Amino acid sequence: MSFLMIGIIFLGVAFLFPIGNVYGHGIGIDTISSVDIQGKEISISVELPLAFDSLDEKQITVTAKEDESKENAKNVTFLIGLFHDDEMIFRNYFFTSDGVLPIKIAPSHEGEIEIHGEQDNFLGAWYGTPSKPLEISGPILNSGGLYNFEIEVRTIDEPTNVIEDSGVYNADLSVAETTEFWQKDGKNQDVLFRMKSYFDTISKFEYDPEKKMVTFEMPFDWSEKQMSHIPVVHEEVHFPNDFSEFFSAGYTGQVNGIELFKSSVTVDDYTEANERIVHFVLLQDHLRFLKNQMKQTGEPLPDNMIFTLTTTETIDFPLSAYTKSEDFLIHLSWDPITIEPETNTKFVFTIRDGKSGEPLRNSDYTFVIIQGGKEIHRVTGVAQIGGESEDYYFEETETGPTIIRFENIRNTGQETEFGIVVAPEFGSIAAVILVISLIAIIVLSRKTLLNQSKLQLKSY
Repeated sequence: MSFLMIGIIFLGVAFLFPIGNVYGHGIGIDTISSVDIQGKEISISVELPLAFDSLDEKQITVTAKEDESKENAKNVTFLIGLFHDDEMIFRNYFFTSDGVLPIKIAPSHEGEIEIHGEQDNFLGAWYGTPSKPLEISGPILNSGGLYNFEIEVRTIDEPTNVIEDSGVYNADLSVAETTEFWQKDGKNQDVLFRMKSYFDTISKFEYDPEKKMVTFEMPFDWSEKQMSHIPVVHEEVHFPNDFSEFFSAGYTGQVNGIELFKSSVTVDDYTEANERIVHFVLLQDHLRFLKNQMKQTGEPLPDNMIFTLTTTETIDFPLSAYTKSEDFLIHLSWDPITIEPETNTKFVFTIRDGKSGEPLRNSDYTFVIIQGGKEIHRVTGVAQIGGESEDYYFEETETGPTIIRFENIRNTGQETEFGIVVAPEFGSIAAVILVISLIAIIVLSRKTLLNQSKLQLKSY
């Protein structure tokens, strides 16, 4: 039986992470590169810490770094404006002697914006000291969605070296927002869907029980100025994992009527108890593809994204999972596609370099099968050319959710795992993938995201 080759890329962070929030379109930083300040090129990064909302001490960090020396810029004065929903939250001068500007944040839903710290006598710029750290309090970063930073550089190298017309640069960071939507199923029963958006606010959510399709909208600016510094757009659709009407072996996604790459839509059944999560993950290259497709219609570009998610019974191979360190990547397929009891199943896998994607010869491994929290099979082996297979005959009682785990890869102690279902007596129905991988990675850099995307796009 031939296998369909897939692109399923989990991008580590954003898809199997047991955290409340991820920022900056799914990662926590946005960097403005190659800013020319008096003939000197610098990069400006704006960063929010992981799980911003759950931290007792919240902070924004703005960093200026010289591109050539890779050293932090000295004596930088920023003019920073923060905007949300087209409204300005604050705009003021801030000074840092060492190129790193930490700003503590104390969000509230009442009162006015207040800045605390010290002010210099030159531009009136705010800065922090050990006894009086820089802090902004009031209605700031207190709701989900996209936040835009407008940044100008007013001094560099020397505190009195004032720069006129340095240009206005933009950085965007997102605060995750979870929204609930009650919908009717095919039996007119209420079903709770949840949307977690790592980019902007979701609206017009609908579930169509006849088409088995979810649709929702999100604002989006398709201009090159905006898209040039968006590494990824990440949206999650949550629904009960016992909602069989919409529980499927796979899903297809569209944005504005354009079908997405397979790697852009992935399934996660393990992050949230009693919920299935379907992730939309659109990298910058995918966004440009969508934009080009829309431009070919001759119609003006919209000011939003309209997402659709539809069930499909197709399972595509191979599945992919990284180890926690991302040193190793495992590709896994099996034959027959529908795993049934009292039938031999051949698991075919390849152990690859996590960075280059190349097969690793002479790779030791331990292959483990787990059901109900108990091991039912364990065997060690060596993948001499990087690829190998293991057979297992599932007994009549060995059905249901099953974990395929690879342990001690190349004698490093590293491991990763996949979740599958062994079909019960109605074995003719395709097995449902319970989870693509369990990767205990919280956040990745943009470089890692793009590298993994390039590896996956080789499948097309």
